[in-house]
Amino acid sequence: CFPTLIQLFVNRLDSVESVLPYEYDVFDFCKDDNERRPSENLGQVLFGERIETSPYKFSFKKDEKCKKLCTKTYVKDKTEDKNMLDFLKRGMQLNYQHHWIVDNMPVTWCYDVEDSQKYCNPGFPIGCLVTTEGRAKDACVINSEFNKKNTFYIFNHVDIKLTYHNGEGEGWRGARLVAATLEPKSINNADADKPTCEGPPMEVPGEFSSDVKITYTYSVSFEENNDIKWASRWDYILVSMPHTNIQWFSIMNSLVIVLFLSGMVAMIMLRTLHKDIARYNQVDQEDAQEESGWKQVHGDVFRPPRKGMLLSVFLGQGTQIFIMTFITLFLACLGFLSPANRGALMTCSVVLWVLLGTPAGYVSARLYKTFGGEKWKTNVLLTALLCPGIVFADFFLMNLILWVEGSSAAIPFGTLVAILALWFGISVPLTFIGAYFGFKRPAIEQPVRTNQIPRQIPEQSFFTKPVPGIVMGGILPFGCIFIQLFFILNSIWSHQMYYMFGFLFLVFIILLITCSEATILLCYFHLCAEDYHWWWRSFLTSGFTAVYLFVYAVHYFFSKLQIVGAASTILYFGYTSIMVLIFFLFTGTIGFFACFWFVNKIYSVVKVD
Repeated sequence: CFPTLIQLFVNRLDSVESVLPYEYDVFDFCKDDNERRPSENLGQVLFGERIETSPYKFSFKKDEKCKKLCTKTYVKDKTEDKNMLDFLKRGMQLNYQHHWIVDNMPVTWCYDVEDSQKYCNPGFPIGCLVTTEGRAKDACVINSEFNKKNTFYIFNHVDIKLTYHNGEGEGWRGARLVAATLEPKSINNADADKPTCEGPPMEVPGEFSSDVKITYTYSVSFEENNDIKWASRWDYILVSMPHTNIQWFSIMNSLVIVLFLSGMVAMIMLRTLHKDIARYNQVDQEDAQEESGWKQVHGDVFRPPRKGMLLSVFLGQGTQIFIMTFITLFLACLGFLSPANRGALMTCSVVLWVLLGTPAGYVSARLYKTFGGEKWKTNVLLTALLCPGIVFADFFLMNLILWVEGSSAAIPFGTLVAILALWFGISVPLTFIGAYFGFKRPAIEQPVRTNQIPRQIPEQSFFTKPVPGIVMGGILPFGCIFIQLFFILNSIWSHQMYYMFGFLFLVFIILLITCSEATILLCYFHLCAEDYHWWWRSFLTSGFTAVYLFVYAVHYFFSKLQIVGAASTILYFGYTSIMVLIFFLFTGTIGFFACFWFVNKIYSVVKVD
C-alpha cells in the first residue's frame, strides 16, 4: 500500500514590504489541472489565507530527479505577456514569499545564519533582484553567480526533502511525515523539454527586450528519521524563531513594576486609609472643623458623571472585549489554538465576541441606571452598535482597498454577509437580553448620599490636574507590555509564527494588575486634592495606554517595516486603529472597575453624620 500520493498545497504569497497578500494563481506559475480548495474556517478567510492544490504531487518513497512541471513563455510584443511578467518582477522586487504546505506542515527553507545557527523560514521567495547599481537584494546574496546589474533571478527549481518517521519498529504500520524542507534554486535549462537542472542561473532581464522562457522543475527525496516524534514535528521551526530569553527578561521587568505598584497601593490602603478612617471616625467636634482630604467630598463623590450614556456604553463593550480576550488566551494556553490549527485563533475570538453580547448589555444597562439615566432604548442600541459599527466600517473600507488592489485578503461578499448576520442575528439580540436583565435590577447601592448642591473644587496643582494624571497613568501598563507587543506586531506584519501564549497570558494578568493599581493610586491622589470627578478620569487613565500603543505602532512602522506604497500604508494604519480602539475599551474598563471598587470600599467604612 506504499505508493501513496502526497499532495502539496500552496497558500497565498505575502511580503514584508507590502501588506497586500496575493493568491498563488494571480502570479503566472504552473497550475494544477483539476484544482481543489480545502474548506476554510472564518479565521482563515479573515486573514486572507487562500489554500489550493498545486501541480507538485509525489509518490511516497519514490525519489524524483529534475522533473519538469511546465514552461512559461513570454513573447515581447504581447501586452498580456508583458503585464504577466511585470507582475512577476514586481513580486520579486518586493520579495514576495511562497508558502507551501504538506500534510498541514509548512514546507520550510532552512539556512545558516550567524553564530552557526540554523534559521528555518516557513516560506521562500519567488526570486530576487540585483539592482541597477549592482547591489544584491534579499535572497540574491546566497549565490555569487547572481551578479548581473538590473536583473531578476527567478527560483524556478526546488529541491524538496520529505522526512518521515517509520512505524515498523514500534508496532504500527505505515509512516508519518515529520518534516518538509526545500532549497530554491535558479537554473536556466538549455533544453526546456529535457531539463537537466544544471547550468547558469535563470535570468529575467529588467528590460523586456527579448522573449523569456521559464521552465519550472523540481526534485524530491525521502529520508527516514525515527528520532523525531510526530507530536513534536513543529519544534524545528519554532526553535529558530525569536528567542524566549528576551521574554523572561520582559516578564521580570514587568513584575518589578507590579511589585512596586502593589507596594504603593498596599501602603496607601493600610497606612493612610487606616489613619484617615480612624481620625475621621472620632466624633471629636474640634477636628471636624478642619477636615481635609477625601472625606470632604463624600457628598459629591457619587454625583453622576457628565455624558454618562457614553461611559456606560464604553464599559459594556469593554466588558465584552475583556471576557473574550480572557477566554481566548486561556484556550490558547491549553494548546487549542496552536499555529497548526490554521485560523483557529481568529475564529475563536469572533465567535466568542458574538456570544458575549449579554454581559455587554447587562453591564451597560446597570451602570446607566446607576447614573440615573432614563433613555434606555438609546443605551441598548448604542451598546449593540456603536463600537462594533466603528470597527466594521473601518474593516469595510480596508476591504474595499484590498479588493481594488486585487489582493487575496479581500474578504468575499458572502463572508461579509455572514459576519453581519452573526452581528445582527446573534450579538444584537443577546445584548438586548442582557440589557433587559440589567434594567430590571435595582441601581447599584451607593455607600454615601449625594448632596443637592455640588461643592467647589479647590485650585489644583499641576500633577492633580486631569490631563497630566491621565498621561502618566498609561505609562506603567504600557511598560509591562511593550516587549510582548513587539512579537505580536512581528507575527502580524512580518509573518512570523506566534506561539508563546503562555507568556502572553502572564502579560495579560500583569497588565490587568498594573492598570488597576495605577488607576487606584491616581484616583486616591485626586480625591485627596478634593477633586471628585473620578468616573471618566478612571476610564481614561488606564485607557491612555492605547495612545502609547498607537505611538509604538507608528515607531514600529518607520523603524522595523520596509512597507512601500500608499495602499499598504493606509491598510497598516487602518488595521492598527482597530487594534487601538479595542485596546482602549479593554484597558479603560479595567481601570474604571478597579477605581469603582476602591471608591465604594473607602467610603463604606467612613461614618458620615
